[in-house]
Amino acid sequence: MSLKNAPKHIQLAVDLIQLLEENQMQADTVVKALAIVQQDFQRKLEAETTDITS
Repeated sequence: MSLKNAPKHIQLAVDLIQLLEENQMQADTVVKALAIVQQDFQRKLEAETTDITS
């Protein structure tokens, strides 16, 4: 499967990995930052779900 035809979340993951590797980010820094990003977007997703069901 070509990346062009991959699901959007796979394309985004590959882009993020490439960006982080090109900038030679340390793995522990990336993992900590991704945890913060995940928490933020999880809250946004929950807020969207709450808005839809309200």
